[in-house]
Amino acid sequence: MSKIALLPPFFTSLRRYIDLSKEEEVELAPYLKQRTYLKGQYICQADDICRYQTFIVSGLARTFYLDTGGVEHVISFGMENWWVGDLCSFASQTPADFNVHCLEKTEVVQISYENLEHLYQLNPKMERFFRLIIQNAYIQSQKRIVRNHSLTARERFVHFSDTYPQLIQRVPQYMIASYLGITKEFLSSIRNQIAKELRN
Repeated sequence: MSKIALLPPFFTSLRRYIDLSKEEEVELAPYLKQRTYLKGQYICQADDICRYQTFIVSGLARTFYLDTGGVEHVISFGMENWWVGDLCSFASQTPADFNVHCLEKTEVVQISYENLEHLYQLNPKMERFFRLIIQNAYIQSQKRIVRNHSLTARERFVHFSDTYPQLIQRVPQYMIASYLGITKEFLSSIRNQIAKELRN
């Protein structure tokens, strides 16, 4: 996908939340950065300051942190039409806790902290847009906390599979297990059990 083709999907995403005219899109475009990350590259790394809010046009990334024992804990995934980054780091311009790592070649549109502050003044609709997506992200985070405390591991996996069926084929099993808070061996056992039940 050429860089010029990255902006239309980005503006389509914005229009799900706010009304934008063609003139406003032209006005916003110079403040946007288009970039391609290769598989294995990092959009953001822990201890660095998260400089951008990043919208994925194509590709796949995961957000994770390393505990003191060096074990990875997957917090979320990001695919087409999703936003990724360390929000706390971005908002406060302080070192990040999380890594955002590309699992596929990933094409993105980014807005820097400085440009976003400017866009809030230039077009107040942008402030509404980011308020809404941050609000939605917070709601999903709260729901995940409830699921982690109220559902069994199998129920969490079924919910993940039903909600994000495309990720099941694109994300390594051990990363899904980390996201669900279980071992890859336990996840494999759950999947085998479900497959056996479907055959009977």
